[in-house]
Amino acid sequence: MTATGSTSAAAANQPPPLAGYNLYEADAALVEGLRREGGAPWEDEVAAFGAALGGEPLEWGRLANEHPPRLRTHDRYGERIDEIEFHPAWDSLLRLGLDARVHSLPWIDSRPGAHVARAALFMLLGQVEAGVGCPLSMTFAAVPVLRAADDLAHEWVRRLTVGGALCGMALTERQGGSDVRANVTTALPAGGSWELHGHKWFCSAPMSDAFLVLAHAPAGLSCFLLERPQPGFRIDRLKDKLGNRSNASAEIRLEGGVARLVGEEGRGLRTILEMVNHTRLDCVLGSTALMRRAVAEATHHAANRSVFGRVLAEQPLMQNVLADLAVESEAATVTALRLARAYDEDDRAFRRLATAVCKFWICKRTPPLVAEALECLGGNGYVEDSQLPRLFRESPLNSIWEGSGNVNALDVLRALEREPEAVAAFVAEVELAAGADRLLDAALAELKDDLVDTAEPETRARRLVERLALALQGSLLVRHGDPSVADAFCAARLGGGGSVYGTLPTGLAVRAITDRHRPVLGS
Repeated sequence: MTATGSTSAAAANQPPPLAGYNLYEADAALVEGLRREGGAPWEDEVAAFGAALGGEPLEWGRLANEHPPRLRTHDRYGERIDEIEFHPAWDSLLRLGLDARVHSLPWIDSRPGAHVARAALFMLLGQVEAGVGCPLSMTFAAVPVLRAADDLAHEWVRRLTVGGALCGMALTERQGGSDVRANVTTALPAGGSWELHGHKWFCSAPMSDAFLVLAHAPAGLSCFLLERPQPGFRIDRLKDKLGNRSNASAEIRLEGGVARLVGEEGRGLRTILEMVNHTRLDCVLGSTALMRRAVAEATHHAANRSVFGRVLAEQPLMQNVLADLAVESEAATVTALRLARAYDEDDRAFRRLATAVCKFWICKRTPPLVAEALECLGGNGYVEDSQLPRLFRESPLNSIWEGSGNVNALDVLRALEREPEAVAAFVAEVELAAGADRLLDAALAELKDDLVDTAEPETRARRLVERLALALQGSLLVRHGDPSVADAFCAARLGGGGSVYGTLPTGLAVRAITDRHRPVLGS
C-alpha cells in the first residue's frame, strides 16, 4: 500500500482485518486448559495448527459459505449419480482437518490426553469454519459405535481413521424429529445383509462413504451401516439452511438400500447412543469455538476503533460488555476441556451427566453472545464483510443438533432418576471448589436442594440444568481460571447479575479480562 493509502486507511477509523495471527497462542484460556487437562504432549502440533489457521484458511471459510454445495442428480448421459459438488475452499478446509487428525486422534494415538488435544484442534478449526466440523465429528463418533461389531470394525475403523473415508448419519424422519422411535423406515433381512426402505428428513454429510442409519427390523429399532454409492441410496434434495451453509445436509430416500446390522437387532438406540455422546461433546466444542471467535472479533474491533474521541475499548460501558463476553467464553473453554478429559479417562459416571448439561447450556448461551459481539461492531458487524453475520447464523445450530434444549434437559432428568453414580460424580467435581468462594458455596447448597426436590420435574428441568451448569463452570473457574475471570463469573452468574451482557458489577478487573482475551496481530 502506498503512503497515501495508509494515511487514508488510518483516517477511515476502520480496524484491520483480524487475520495473520496464531489462533492458539492468542487464546490464553485454551493454552492453559490444554496443558492442565492433559493435552500438553500435543501442544506443538496444536500451536502449529493455530498458526496455519490464522492465514489463508480464514478466506477459505468465507468462500466456502459464499459458494455452498450443489447437488448433481444426473451426469451428462442422463445416468443417476447423486453427486455433491463443493467449492475448492471447502475441500481445502476438510483436508486441513483430516491432516490434523481431528476425526481420529484418540483412536489412533494411545497417549493420555488425546481427547483433550483433539478438542483443542476441533475448537480452533471451528473458529475458521464450522461446516467441516460436521463430517469430521460424525466420522470421529462412528468409530466407537462400529467397534460393537467385530466384522465392521475390522473393515471400517481403519478406513475411517487413516484411510480418508467419511461417515455420515441418517436418523431423523419427517414425522418424528428427535422422537426416533416414531421412525417408519424399515429393514428387511436379505441373506447376510439387510434392505432399508423409507425416507430420512435429515441426512448429515450425504457425500460420505458410509452412514449410520436407524430403521425398524422385525425385532425393533436397530442400527445399520449403509455404504455409498449404491442404487438404493437416493438424494432428493439438499437443505437450504439458516447457517452451516458450506456443509451439505440432505433429504434422502432408501429404496432397498443394502446395509449391515451394527450391534444387536432391536437395540438400535443403545447402539447409536455412543455416537450421540461423542457428537454432543463436539456440539459443546463447536459452540465454544463460535464464542471464542466472536469475542476475538469484538475485542479486536474495540481496541482499534475510536468513538466520541476515545478508543472504544477504553470506554467503561464497552469494557463491561467485552469483559462479560470474555467471561462467558472462558467459562465455556474451561468446561469444554474438562469434559474432554472425562473422555480421555473414560470417566463414564461424570461424563454421562456433564455431557448433557454442557450441551444444553453452552450451546444455549452461544446465540446471545454472538449477537452481542456483533453489536459491538455496530453497522460493521451487520454486513457480510465481517465474520459476525456468518457466526450469528451458525450460532443456533449446536443447540438443535443432537437433541434440542428440551431433549437434553429431559436426558438430564433421566440421568438424575436412574443413574445416581452420575449425579454423585458431578456433585463431587463441583465440591472440589468448596470453601473457595461464598457465592459458589451458596449455589452448591441451592443445587443440592434442587436435586432432592421431586415436584414437577419437567417444568423445572431447564432451571435445574442451568444451575448444574453454572455450578460446574463456577467450580472450574475458581479452581483453574484466571482469578479476575473467576471473580467476575461468580459475581455475575451466581450472585444475581443482570440478564443481558454488559451488566457486570462494579469493582471488577474488566480491562484486564478484556485484554486477556484480545488477540494481537502477528502473535
